[in-house]
Amino acid sequence: MKKLLVSKVFSHGIAIGPVFLVPEDRAAVSDAKAESGEEIEREIRRFETAADKVAENLSRLAQDNKVFAGHIAIVKDYTLHDAVRRRIREQHRNAERASEESVEELRRMFQSMDDPYMKERAADIADVGSQLLACLQNRSDDKFGALKEPSVIVARDLVPSDTARLDKSLVLGFITEEGGVTSHVSIMAKSLNIPALVGAAGILDLVGENSRVVMDAGTGEVYVDPEPGFAEDFAQRKKRLEEENAAYLADAGLPVVTKDGRRLKVYANVGSLRDVEQAAKLHAEGVGLFRTEFLYMENSHFPTEEEQFGVYRKAVETLGREIVVRTLDIGGDKKLSYYQFEPEQNPFLGLRAIRFCLKNPDIFKTQIRAILRASHYGPLRIMLPMLVSLEEAESALEIIGRVREELSGEGVPFDSAIPVGMMMETPAAVFCADEFARMMDFFSIGTNDLTQYTLAVDRGNKEIRDLYDPFQPAVVRAIARVIEAGHKAGIEVGMCGEFAGDRRATKLLLGLGLDEFSMSASDTPRIKAALRSMDFETERKRAPEILRMKHAAEIKSALDK
Repeated sequence: MKKLLVSKVFSHGIAIGPVFLVPEDRAAVSDAKAESGEEIEREIRRFETAADKVAENLSRLAQDNKVFAGHIAIVKDYTLHDAVRRRIREQHRNAERASEESVEELRRMFQSMDDPYMKERAADIADVGSQLLACLQNRSDDKFGALKEPSVIVARDLVPSDTARLDKSLVLGFITEEGGVTSHVSIMAKSLNIPALVGAAGILDLVGENSRVVMDAGTGEVYVDPEPGFAEDFAQRKKRLEEENAAYLADAGLPVVTKDGRRLKVYANVGSLRDVEQAAKLHAEGVGLFRTEFLYMENSHFPTEEEQFGVYRKAVETLGREIVVRTLDIGGDKKLSYYQFEPEQNPFLGLRAIRFCLKNPDIFKTQIRAILRASHYGPLRIMLPMLVSLEEAESALEIIGRVREELSGEGVPFDSAIPVGMMMETPAAVFCADEFARMMDFFSIGTNDLTQYTLAVDRGNKEIRDLYDPFQPAVVRAIARVIEAGHKAGIEVGMCGEFAGDRRATKLLLGLGLDEFSMSASDTPRIKAALRSMDFETERKRAPEILRMKHAAEIKSALDK
């Protein structure tokens, strides 16, 4: 028996079964040259025909899965087409070789980005490249034709076009060598409640075609070819876990009230309409973070007011409960194929989020108009990201005020009392929390960026990843300071970072007085149950002691008791 431990976990569940090893083989690409003018034009036509055919296939897939809208934008991207044509004309590459090299160049650019979400979009680019090559070579790229029995899928990585053809009823779990918590397989596994481990370095060296595995997605444990008795023990553990989850789900629609009567909100974080549907199925009480970047990333142009309005309206009508819409958080290393960003040495400290919106007020106004119009159809809130100064807050609120006046003048219905709040995700915002609280209707703490900026740690950097820890006293005290400032001003304070879904952190956040916990929809039933089992006054009295602690390990140990 061989064991592998994955340090970064994001889901729950146990899977036991045979391995289906996803093949990595691909057809060789010819080095034949396009020498004459006629051959060059023929190769360009071959590429363009293949690109059109791939875009057509993706359009059909996009009818059922909007994630493919981003793939369509990639295959139609003018920079990709120009790069392929240039290689064919100037370097006499054939269409296959020119496509392969151009896609790889684009993939590496995204792979080198600091932002984990953008880094993992490199897999989408590689996916498009694989489909282009398959089309040019007149071959199928279906990797799951041999999957005939329920299995644990093991791969280097999985991309949307792989899983679109996958019979989900035959999937016991996923293990990938590469990828992260925002990769496609992670998102899909969460939405389907399938156990998954990503970034399992070394897994491909441990398994073979006839291997069996036991995996625990909650602990990160993987056992390859275990003894029968060991597997039986895990089968019992799996049964107990499934019974617990069934109980959580059965109570998911009940109000979240602590043992001593404190009412709390447990919301979901979403990044697509599919996520909203999942949140509704799991009885999330609302959406605490509606990421709007997908509307821009999965498009070949800035989305129009009507396009955005349609999405926001459908979201709030589908959920039927409050949705907090975060305005566009893009820029720096989150690139758009149709907008030219200036190169930045330090993207996380560059032109992103509210800075980008204030520099491009027409783009910001378009989004605000769409959100306000959609607020007529259900309870929406506007949330501003990455504010660091009162001047930025004043400028953003002034634009929102002008848009309100415009819509009123046009006779367009909207919620005139729609709340406007902000993300608290920088030390600057924390230090000015008292002043911001007098300007805003609510706070939402973004612990992912707050931890990164407070500790000066790039969470995507493998060399210093261990330093990224939201239990560090500096981060915990920053959270406490924001909650205190918000409550002093009489506004609600929520949290939409990964920390909100951490079972150990839940005790601490309850004791600090957090009003709203927002997390992945799949985690909401479990966190609801945890909060119902706790006593607010007990945790409130314990909080000052934890805030005095000097080490993250000390805080974690105290919360484990």
